[in-house]
Amino acid sequence: MALNLQSFFDLMKPRVMSLVLFTCMVGLLISPTNISLLNSIISLLAVAMGSGAAGALNMWYESDLDALMSRTCLRPIPTGKVKKKQALYFGITLTILSTFILYQSSNLISSILLAFTIGFYFFVYTIWLKRKTPQNIVIGGAAGALPPVIGWTIATGQISIEPIILFLIIFFWTPSHFWALSLYKAGDYKIAKIPMLPIIAGVKKTKLNILLYALLMFPVVVAPYFFDFASLFYLAVSLTMTTYYVYLCYNLFKESNPKASNIIARKTFVYSIFYLFFIFFVLLIDNIIKITL
Repeated sequence: MALNLQSFFDLMKPRVMSLVLFTCMVGLLISPTNISLLNSIISLLAVAMGSGAAGALNMWYESDLDALMSRTCLRPIPTGKVKKKQALYFGITLTILSTFILYQSSNLISSILLAFTIGFYFFVYTIWLKRKTPQNIVIGGAAGALPPVIGWTIATGQISIEPIILFLIIFFWTPSHFWALSLYKAGDYKIAKIPMLPIIAGVKKTKLNILLYALLMFPVVVAPYFFDFASLFYLAVSLTMTTYYVYLCYNLFKESNPKASNIIARKTFVYSIFYLFFIFFVLLIDNIIKITL
């Protein structure tokens, strides 16, 4: 029984869910409005459930592809730990529960945004874009960029420039993050016939796009300082971290040796995860310092 429960938890993509939950929490905590601790916890749990719902629906729909790729072949459905119908019902149930709970604990706009995020990830990204265009990551990235906006609306009940900037940080981060992964996992995507950029446009063009999106992050990452919801501390740290990110992407772009290129791509992918987490963590710490001073 414990193993089965673990399999259902794995359907929720816990690593993705943890990042979604964290960025949502930052959006909530740095907002200018305070809500009760109980409502905050219930709302964040609802968002976590919503993220899990999107993950479960994604795994249900893509179970045939997951079985083909080394990165995903050990997921619950390909290994037979969870049946496809179970995953579908689980995903639908979590979707309904998460949006209803969030409506009860916060407000209508947050609930609508969560429902939109789940729907966009499943219908637009998973069903429509992923198997049809190499721009799947760019457009589909909007779903992964919405959690801090949801966090902000949980507290304030409205959308302003601050959560839009948080959205843009994740939105411009997403392509370089996933295309770095696609470079050293290109074989998997080719077998599964997923039109990732390295397969459709080639390695060199993918590397160029990774570098361009890394550069595009600069203005949005420093924007919190210029829009007066972060201090010089955040500006200094974010500039340093983004400069190193661009440095990694530039090294990846200029590397022509396939083996060395894969090593740098993997390093870039791993750093990108740390980078996004730390950018939001520093923004949170920066706001806590401002409040206590």
